[in-house]
Amino acid sequence: MSKFSSGDRIHLVDHKRRQYALTLKAGETYQFSGQKIAHDALIGRPDGSMVTLSGGKKMVALRPTFGDYVLKMPRGAQVLYPKDLAIIPMWGDIHPGARVFEAGTGSGALTMALLRAVGPDGVVVTYEIRDDFALTAAANISRHMNPANLVSIKKNAYEGIDLLDDKVPFDRVVLDLPEPWQVVPHAAVALRSGGIYVSFVPTVPQVMRTVEALERTTVFGMIETFETLLRTWSVQGRSVRPDHRMVAHSGFITVARKVESGVLGPMPESEDRGDENLARTDETEEDLHS
Repeated sequence: MSKFSSGDRIHLVDHKRRQYALTLKAGETYQFSGQKIAHDALIGRPDGSMVTLSGGKKMVALRPTFGDYVLKMPRGAQVLYPKDLAIIPMWGDIHPGARVFEAGTGSGALTMALLRAVGPDGVVVTYEIRDDFALTAAANISRHMNPANLVSIKKNAYEGIDLLDDKVPFDRVVLDLPEPWQVVPHAAVALRSGGIYVSFVPTVPQVMRTVEALERTTVFGMIETFETLLRTWSVQGRSVRPDHRMVAHSGFITVARKVESGVLGPMPESEDRGDENLARTDETEEDLHS
């Protein structure tokens, strides 16, 4: 049975599912709206326990999921939403053992998603130019996981990407920067053949410049851009409807493969990418050989 220990990061959840983060420390007291509870009353309790504050308010104590953790952790830079943190490792094919380059580190949310995906046999190299962001990210990451396979470097990715000492190219390049198009020429060199480029930007002008830069290098193909929209539903007996609020646009994700030029160039404007993606899911092995 998982029990809380001093030093654990936990969330207290009220009846409205609002979450309040705290780090347990023996001898300290948590204050909430005029009520309080001693950390010692939480230490040793099982994950998922109901606790009662001094004024009678009942809450549930939980170890946060990764998605809950990133939304409540201290931040310097704006963090990506869990919906994007889930999609990026999938479309970037961030697999166990992969060698991944990331910039910038920001508050560390994307860095942690990449570390979880590459596992103990992989490595994530992350660049961050701002000391305050790097310090916040380091604290957030170490509080949630053991970053033994993380290489953090103070450097501006716009100026270039350095390979590690063994000079092996990266399998993936993942960017969460205001101007990723400045890094595209460096990514073209640092990525291995067949490697994958992924970037996240919030606005249309940014994604336009990014795609233009990818096309201009001539070594990137299968360029795709999309966004993710998350809509929750209310299910109460026979009353089933979409919730009134949803996490809609947060940013655009652009994905590309490093390939030999000549076949996988830009899509003609007359082509419908949506139809192409639907057709791709319907293809069978027999279709491909017919």
